[in-house]
Order: sequence, then structure tokens, then C-alpha cells
Amino acid sequence: MPAGIRREIGQLLIGSLPGKTVPGEFRSLAREFQLGGVILFARNIEAPAQVAELSEDLQTLAIETPLWVSVDQEGGRVARLRAPFTEWPPMVTLGRSGDPALAARFASALAAELRAVGITLNYAPVLDVHTNPLNPVIGDRALAEDAMMAGTLGVAIINGLQGQGVAACGKHFPGHGDTATDSHEELPVVEHPPDRIRRVECLPFREAIRANVAFIMTAHVLVPSLDEEKPATLSPAIVRGLLREELDYNGVILTDDLEMEALARNYTPAESAVEAIAAGCDGVLVCRNTPGLRAHPERRSADIDLQVGVIEALIHAVEDGRIPYARVEDALKRQRAAKERFLAAPSGGAPAQRGRSQASLDAVLGCEQHQRIASEMAHYL
Repeated sequence: MPAGIRREIGQLLIGSLPGKTVPGEFRSLAREFQLGGVILFARNIEAPAQVAELSEDLQTLAIETPLWVSVDQEGGRVARLRAPFTEWPPMVTLGRSGDPALAARFASALAAELRAVGITLNYAPVLDVHTNPLNPVIGDRALAEDAMMAGTLGVAIINGLQGQGVAACGKHFPGHGDTATDSHEELPVVEHPPDRIRRVECLPFREAIRANVAFIMTAHVLVPSLDEEKPATLSPAIVRGLLREELDYNGVILTDDLEMEALARNYTPAESAVEAIAAGCDGVLVCRNTPGLRAHPERRSADIDLQVGVIEALIHAVEDGRIPYARVEDALKRQRAAKERFLAAPSGGAPAQRGRSQASLDAVLGCEQHQRIASEMAHYL
């Protein structure tokens, strides 16, 4: 394997930090491998100026291309950035409004706040169709119970985010809406025939693909009608066959967190990473933010050695042929294209605006215009 590819394999990892600054071990990891990016959680966030400074510091780790600085900022209960950032209502409010223009205004305002602190990738919108009222993990995170409405509003959010230079990520493919268990805790099963999955669950993703969504995140769910053995994240039939080939998606396919119990009960993160990339994913998330660890908060910090192990496992899998060299080249090509689209051009989602003053942050974060949009959404609670 060429030495350049060995170093570049780090581009396939979006890793995580244990605290509010970049530790020396993570800097060493970045020096050895060209990391793809970092995801931020509440444990990494203290105040807007600190987030902006952290984003700038992370960009100093980039060797050839900028890093993704990413976050789950959906609104409602899944929001890592709290006041003085605007606190957005859950996405079910947009579904109840049935108003794509409101969804677009929300997403544009959200993007402005993310860009102000150097965040360039948001894991939103949720494109799961909320067809199971007993679903313990999606619920009011979903845009709608109707697939077409979920797709229409999802496209509005994608356009709003990406029009302001923040890459969007539709999730969780092929659909986590009709499950009765939480993939953070165990492996959910989607018991629908292929024609129903294509007609309902895939519809919002099909619309997002037409809108040129930058990323699509896979779900750790088992869909026996599509693959009897492997969860969607690890399934060539679902990732490559359905998403890449049948739905003709040409963007970046990213896994959900490989430390979630849906996978971790049967695979190590390193094993999952190898299978996911071989199946057609272009990047992996290693986050250690599983809700099941609430009883053990000391275990929620990012494990940097584990992230190194994931990269080394990918390298060894390429060397011994478990991951074809062409598969890695393809994944790296898609990652580069997304970064060129959002991180390279000054007009795009540039990395953190250096030296951003507190006054300039105050003018954007939680501003009156954004609060008005949030209040308009809250009318539909």
C-alpha cells in the first residue's frame, strides 16, 4: 500500500475529544494520520468563544485539508449548543407547520450560528419517518409521520444549511423511524418488506439525494428483508446496493457512532470500521457518547487509543485485502470532493473565522431574528 494512502486513511475517521481542549495524545494522532474531522459534544463545550477557539485549534492539526468540525445540532432534545446559542424547538414543530419556508429560515439561521464558531458539518436533518409512536429514540426528532412531508421539509433544511456553507447530513439510512428499541442500547429490527422500505423509509432520502445532500448517515438497524445477518451500517446490500447504486447517491456515506451498543455487543469498533468501509461507507464516527453510559460517566470520555486502533485496523485491512485498495481510493475521493465543496472556497463553509470578537458572536448567536424564528416554530408544540 502506498505510504500516502497509509497516512490518508485517517481522513476516514471523525473522532472525538475527551474535554474542552485538544490533548497532546490527540495532537500526536493528528500528526501521524490526516484526520477527517472531530465531532463535538456537551463535554467539549463551555461557551461560544471557547468553541470558536477550539475550532481554530483543531484546524491547526490539518496537514493537507481542513478538518470537519461537526456537531449534532438538530433542535429539541438533541442539541449540543445551548444558550446563548438559539435553543430551537424539536423538528416535529416544522412537520406540524407544514411550512418549507419556515424550515428553510430555521436552517439558514442555524447555519449562521454554527459558522460563527467554526462548525462546518451538522448531523441534520433527521429523515426518519415517524411511523411508530412507541419509538424511544426518534420521536419528536422526526419531521413528520408522512414520508413526503418529511422529504419536503428535509430538503428545505438541507438547502438552508448548505446554502450558508454548512454541510448537511441526512440520517439514519435506511430508516430508524419504525423501531421499538434504541440503537444506542441494542440492535433494533425493521420488519418491513423491501417494497414498503423503498416506498416509505427511502422516500425522504431520495429527496435529499436530489437536493445534493453532502452526507448520509447509516443506521445501526437490522432489516431482515434486505440483509438477514448484518446491520445496515455493515451491509453491502444496503450501503452499496441500495444507497449507492439503486438510489444513485454520490456524496459521503458516514456511519453512526461505532461505539453504540447496537454494534458494540457483537463487534469491536475496529471490526465495525473495517466492515463498514468494505461495505461502502466513506467514513466512520467514533464518539463514545452512548446514553447507556449515563450510569458510568467516567466511561463517556473519548478513548484516543481506541481511535488510533480504528485507523490501524483499517490500514491492516487494506494491506491484507479485506478492504480493496480501490474501495479506499473511492472513499477518499468522496471525502476530498465534499471538503473542496464546503471547506476550500472562501465563499463556502470556511473553517473558523479567526479572531472572532465576542461582540460579533453576540450579534449572531441567539439574536432577535433567530429568536423570532424559534418562537414561530414553538407555536406548533
